[in-house]
Amino acid sequence: MTNWINPQSQKIPKQLIAGNKTYDSGYFNNTTQQSNNAEEQKIYQHLLHLVQVKSTNEMIERCRALFIEGADYPEPEILLTLDNITSNKNAIHEFNFFLNRCCHILINRWHMQPQLHHAIPTLIQLFESSPTRSRATSFRHRHIRHLRELVQIFLKSEQYLMLRRFVQVMAKTPAVNVIDENQPLITLIRRYPYLYEHCLMNDDSSFEHQWRVKQMQAKVQRQFEVDLSKYVTYQVRRSQILKKTSGDEADRILLPVNNPTLLSDRQLHDTLKHFLGKVEGNYTYPELAQKFLQSSQQATCFRDFKQDLYEYLISSVGNGSGKRQFQQKLSTQLQNTLAQADAQKPDEFLILRTCSQLLNFLIIESHFSIQHFNLIDLVSNQGTINTTTLLLKIVLICHKVKPSLEKRLAILFYHYESATNNSIEWLVQVLEQINIAMVLYFGKIDISYFKEIS
Repeated sequence: MTNWINPQSQKIPKQLIAGNKTYDSGYFNNTTQQSNNAEEQKIYQHLLHLVQVKSTNEMIERCRALFIEGADYPEPEILLTLDNITSNKNAIHEFNFFLNRCCHILINRWHMQPQLHHAIPTLIQLFESSPTRSRATSFRHRHIRHLRELVQIFLKSEQYLMLRRFVQVMAKTPAVNVIDENQPLITLIRRYPYLYEHCLMNDDSSFEHQWRVKQMQAKVQRQFEVDLSKYVTYQVRRSQILKKTSGDEADRILLPVNNPTLLSDRQLHDTLKHFLGKVEGNYTYPELAQKFLQSSQQATCFRDFKQDLYEYLISSVGNGSGKRQFQQKLSTQLQNTLAQADAQKPDEFLILRTCSQLLNFLIIESHFSIQHFNLIDLVSNQGTINTTTLLLKIVLICHKVKPSLEKRLAILFYHYESATNNSIEWLVQVLEQINIAMVLYFGKIDISYFKEIS
């Protein structure tokens, strides 16, 4: 674990904070935030018509002329309409949402036709290109300058980041799963469907966009399940053959199956063995969770439940450095959680709130800045498998906090998405191991036969 990036204070995107809603990222969406500005609607309708009759290349050039150059547009009245929008006193606050909707008008159309998918990343990358016109008439100069300023603001907005992530999810992945260590983390987002809901859309996204994201999520999830199942089957069969013959003969008999993760073969083997095998008194982790839930029903008060929960969680923490300090911090966290309810009988609401606050404590310690010292300490002292186990043990006793786990991991992803993969190997391992655990505990495949491998 080298090349750490120090956690630092950073504002969390609004779509990742419970209770905060942003404007919709679709178009013609009947939300309270939808703009009723007639000029914006005029451009929406204009683009909606064009995208149905123009080629993708023509539409890209139209967008370049309208939004990048701000000049030489075939319909001058549309350019004047855009001038009015950018000149509005609220443009600095509203333009991101307006331009985002314009992008989605084209994306919605193109995404329905696979042969047009190539145009979507071209459109998104267009906004990072520089204008070719260095000069403009005095009449146009002020409008063009202001347009360019607003586009630069858009490039740093939550809306544009979500578009970039969407493009990465659409990108074709190589047949062999290899990591480019010098690429930013954002290039890996396609691998983690459990992040899609929080990284690619918000509560106000159009129905079309939500449906599209969920379809992509289901497809990627299913493909990973299939690939992992094939890999495990191959490894089990190879292990059985090796008991009778040589490695060369086994390779001749079996067609190799690639490791579908970014973990090494040894890391993947250890991860599967850990999550599927017997632990702590010859139980699997799901069995341990059920055992805890059954025994917790005997707790006479919430205080006793929290003490039992402490024992359940701390049992998976190894004897590495920092264990005693973490024990104290975890104990204090639980003691202070809803302390006013200590004398009450534990119920579903108290358990849900407790597990949710535990995830806050273990992953993101503040709702207002990206602080995750506890997570980094755990990974440093316990390794990624023990760390992910701790998180999953919480979800296994309260499935309703699974979205909370996903949301907090999405916040971490957002925080590090510009960092190179080789500088955050620890986070990539955590994301990969969570991905595997999601398949094992919440997926539709059964690969328990992996236990046949010693």
